[in-house]
Amino acid sequence: MKLRIFTEPQQGASYQTLLRVAKATENLGFDAFFRSDHYLKMGSVSGLPGPTDAWITLAGLALQTSRIRLGTLMSPATFRYPGPLAISVAQVDQMSEGRVEFGFGTGWYEAEHTAYGLPFPDTLERFDRFAEQLAIITGLWQTPVGDKFNFDGSYYTVTDSPALPKPAQLPRPPVLIGGAGPKRTPALAALYADEYNVPFSSIGDTAAAFDRVREACAAAGRADNSMVYSAAQVVCCGRTADEIARRAAAIGREVDELRAHGLAGTPEEVANRIAEFAGIGASRVYLQVLDLSDLDHLAVLAELIPAVG
Repeated sequence: MKLRIFTEPQQGASYQTLLRVAKATENLGFDAFFRSDHYLKMGSVSGLPGPTDAWITLAGLALQTSRIRLGTLMSPATFRYPGPLAISVAQVDQMSEGRVEFGFGTGWYEAEHTAYGLPFPDTLERFDRFAEQLAIITGLWQTPVGDKFNFDGSYYTVTDSPALPKPAQLPRPPVLIGGAGPKRTPALAALYADEYNVPFSSIGDTAAAFDRVREACAAAGRADNSMVYSAAQVVCCGRTADEIARRAAAIGREVDELRAHGLAGTPEEVANRIAEFAGIGASRVYLQVLDLSDLDHLAVLAELIPAVG
C-alpha cells in the first residue's frame, strides 16, 4: 500500500504553503504529493489568498522536489483545451524527470466556471468532451517522433500535429480517472486509465465501483491486473484523543463523523481502516489533508507508512 498526500489549495493556500507541505511529504517518506484542480473555494472558508493554478504549481514543485510523484485529482476537461494541456503536462513531466501523474475528469463544480468565465456544458456534453480529450492527449503523447497526429471529433479537430513535446515517461505519464459513475466512467477508465480512483466513499461503495471497472476491463479485453485501484479519504489522525479532536475542529468537522466517513483516530485506528481498503483491492490511498499549516499531522501520518506498506 502506498500513501499519498492530497491537498485542496482552493480552500486557502499560497504556493509557499504548498511547497512546505510537498517538501514535508518528500522528507517524511510518502509516495506522492497531489493537489486538487479547482479555481474556487468550497464552503464557509475565506479561500484567501485565492486559488493557484494546478499545473503551474506542479511545475514549481517539479524543480523543488526530487523524489515524490506529483499529480492532480482531478484536472477538469472544462478548464483547458486538450492540445495545450498535453503540452503543459509533458513539460512538467520533463521538469520533474518523469514524476508526473495525470489525473483527469469531466469537471463538476459549476460555480467555479461561472466565477472565472468558463463554459459549463451539461453532463452528457462534458463526458463527450472528456472522452475526446482523453483520445487527443494520450494520442499526442504516444505518437512517434517524426509522425503527425490527427483527430476529427464532434468537439475537437487536430490536424497534422507534430505531437510535441514528448513527456519524460514513455509512452506517456500514468493517467488517472476517478469517480463512481456506473457506465461511462468505467468504460473510459478501461480504455485510457492506468489508475482508477474512488473518492470519499464507503468501503462497500468503493468495492462496487472497483468491480464495475474490473468488468469494463474484461469487456475491453484488458487484464484486470493492468489497472491500479485507489481511494481518496479525508484524514484526521492524532496520538491522543485531544489531538484528534483538535485536528477535527481545525477543519470544522466532528470526530465521530470523520470516523464514519473518513479516516480518523489514532495511527493504529487509521492503519486498520486503510487495511480495509487494501482488502478490496486498493493499492494506493490518497490522504486528504485539509489543514496545511499543521505539518506535525504529516509526521503522525508518516507513522502509518511502515504499518500499511
